[in-house]
Amino acid sequence: MELELGFGTGTQRIAVPDKNLMAVLTPNDVKKELTGEAEVKRALETPTGSPRLREIVKPGEKIAVITSDITRPMPTWKVMPALLDELYAGGVRPEDVTLVFALGSHRAQTPEERRHLAGERAYNEIRCIDSDPNDCVHMGVTGRGTPVDIFTPVAKADRRICLGNIEYHYFAGYSGGAKAIMPGVSTRAAIQANHARMVEDTSCAGHIAGNNLRADIEEAGAIVGIDFILNVVLDEHKEIIRAVAGDVTEAHRAGCAFLDTLYMKKIDARADIVVVSQGGAPKDLNLYQTQKALDNAKHAVKKGGTVILVGSCREGCGEGVFARWLREAPDAHSMIERVKTRFELGGHKAAAIAMVLENAKVVLVSDLPDEQVRAAFLTPAASAQEALDRALREYGPDATVIVMPYGGSTLPRVAGA
Repeated sequence: MELELGFGTGTQRIAVPDKNLMAVLTPNDVKKELTGEAEVKRALETPTGSPRLREIVKPGEKIAVITSDITRPMPTWKVMPALLDELYAGGVRPEDVTLVFALGSHRAQTPEERRHLAGERAYNEIRCIDSDPNDCVHMGVTGRGTPVDIFTPVAKADRRICLGNIEYHYFAGYSGGAKAIMPGVSTRAAIQANHARMVEDTSCAGHIAGNNLRADIEEAGAIVGIDFILNVVLDEHKEIIRAVAGDVTEAHRAGCAFLDTLYMKKIDARADIVVVSQGGAPKDLNLYQTQKALDNAKHAVKKGGTVILVGSCREGCGEGVFARWLREAPDAHSMIERVKTRFELGGHKAAAIAMVLENAKVVLVSDLPDEQVRAAFLTPAASAQEALDRALREYGPDATVIVMPYGGSTLPRVAGA
């Protein structure tokens, strides 16, 4: 079978012998009913596990709406009009509403970026600010020892409403829900305490029950108090195809269940060879972003197998700390040991690559120089076809192959596992 994989603004083509091809994993077909702002309004009118927001808020209360920053695909500008209408229907005044962009450990945003994210109506009607990790209130400590230090305008608000998009997260299980609070509006020390748990076996994509890192996030959210969430699920075109609203746990889990119907792919068994792409630009702009596809592919490859990672990475490693960890590491395993004792944001993705390398070889097809690929402990290849041919020779005529053209979105899971 001939297949096409996104690669930067172009493609890479591969021919996989039919006898070797186990599966091509693409998003499932899901019936779409309402989309966009109409779907957001539906969710607000029929919340999960909660009264309507207009019945929760009271006139005179200070409302903090926490949403994602420019590094996330959450279309805040699409959900704010309906959310503001719901708040105003409860008697809330515009001057009592603050939209907080949850920076986590990311850079501050420009006024133009805040305006774009908020949308013209919200930007003109309410206060729109970035979170500041240096302006926080200590609200407690989780049972796992994570300090709950929260951006002051969020900590002191009468009501807290969390926005976000739900997608697979490679160690928190899923994005969305209480992640708007932790790490969204937390201090760097709090984020590091929580995220250091990424090396635990339970910290993986699509996994919530028993995920200690996710449980720590949600305990922090409970300590702070989250009155309502509005989360969305996006398709590959970044269109809202499902919205969930209401209780921070029940509504979030409903959104996660829908995401699974869209992007979770059941496979009969793991394969000797997994060929995976992020789907092209802008998702494969650098190695830091392309790592997401690799982390999903690890769930489809056998121990001792090979992952062929296809991504342009034309801008190099992409993140300074990530690049430094790769540069400083004497070997891949050392990064896993390092993240256990001194978690560092950015470095955590280097450790995630090392965790894949514990069980499989990773061949990178990219625009990077071969020496830079080897410095990242990966094996370079000039094309996806060359890498596949090499792997087929290595594993023999009966080698099994799984192809993931949209690796950042599709999550393999062995049936019955």
